[in-house]
Amino acid sequence: MKLRHISLLVALAAAVSSWAAEVSVFAAASLSDALKELAAQHQKATGDTVSLNLAASSTLARQIKEGAPADLFFSADEAKMDDLAKAGLIEPATRQSLLGNTLVIVVPTDSSLALKSAKDLAVPEVKHLALAEPQTVPAGIYAKEYLQKAGLWDSVSGKVVAMENVRAALAAVESGNAEAGIVYKTDALISKKVKVAHEISATEGPRISYPVALVKGGKNSAGAAKFLTLLTSAEGKAVFAKYGFLVP
Repeated sequence: MKLRHISLLVALAAAVSSWAAEVSVFAAASLSDALKELAAQHQKATGDTVSLNLAASSTLARQIKEGAPADLFFSADEAKMDDLAKAGLIEPATRQSLLGNTLVIVVPTDSSLALKSAKDLAVPEVKHLALAEPQTVPAGIYAKEYLQKAGLWDSVSGKVVAMENVRAALAAVESGNAEAGIVYKTDALISKKVKVAHEISATEGPRISYPVALVKGGKNSAGAAKFLTLLTSAEGKAVFAKYGFLVP
């Protein structure tokens, strides 16, 4: 009886495993903490595993163009999603602009710098300014756009340390390798090693938009659609709001 009982359990486990699916989500690094929490919730509720590929949106879009297996793309800007849309690589009916964010200037928690505005980034005490790569990575593009609009880019561009994504820019400030950095407010909120020296208001800074869509030809479109339903639900939006994202 024991052997028969064990065999039955093994068969049931195999059946459950076959029903569960893996959803491949390519998402901006700034979404890491919120998506990890939502992925765990989703797995508990559905049995589906959510595999998160977290990096700069520009890197992820390039990977998808090169044929990387993705079911869902969650970008930190509209431009990267537009690129994939033009290439016919997303399901246009599933695209939604889901979240917003704002920029902040951060310094290490033990810093004595008093940066009352972005103009203070030009002071000699700020030798290194950490940004996500300002030519290709959304957080860096947003930061450069803001600094140009404020007439400050020329005075601080020589100090810029370009990092591969916004979390790397945050880490540069956390470690003290950069005296200051510009990151998303949501990144600053999850770090105990930096403090916000100046918050750039939504009206003062660029419009930051996070679109999400299913990738065309994904191996698990049905599973991705279920996860997308969670992301856009009231429950999902509450998690994003908890981490500081703007939920329209």
